[in-house]
Amino acid sequence: MKLINEIEIQTKLDMLKDQDLYVHLEMTTGAYAAHFDSSKHPAATFITNAIIRYSHGSISGSGPYRVGLKMEQGWIYSEGLTHYEESEPERLILAGHDSQGKLVVSLQLSPSPF
Repeated sequence: MKLINEIEIQTKLDMLKDQDLYVHLEMTTGAYAAHFDSSKHPAATFITNAIIRYSHGSISGSGPYRVGLKMEQGWIYSEGLTHYEESEPERLILAGHDSQGKLVVSLQLSPSPF
C-alpha cells in the first residue's frame, strides 16, 4: 500500500460516483485489546458487500484523511485513512494504519463484490 495521494483518490472518487458499488467499511480499536489492557475500550464496526450509490465523494484533511460519500438517503463517512492500494484499478481500497502499522479503518468501493 502507498501513502494517500489526495489528487489520485479524488479522481477515483469522481470516477466511481453515480453507479451501483459494493462497499466494505470496517473500523476497530482492537476488539481484543481489552484482554491485554483493561483500560482500553474495545470497539469495532464492519459492513461488507452492501450496495450503495453516491452522487458526491470527497477526500479532505492533511493526513490522516477523511472521505465522505453523499448518497440520496444519507452519508458514509470514514476518517483516519492513511494508505491506498494502487494495484486495483477498478476498486478503491483505502486503509488507515496506526503508529504501529496496525489496521484501524478500511473503506473499499468496487463494482463487484469483495
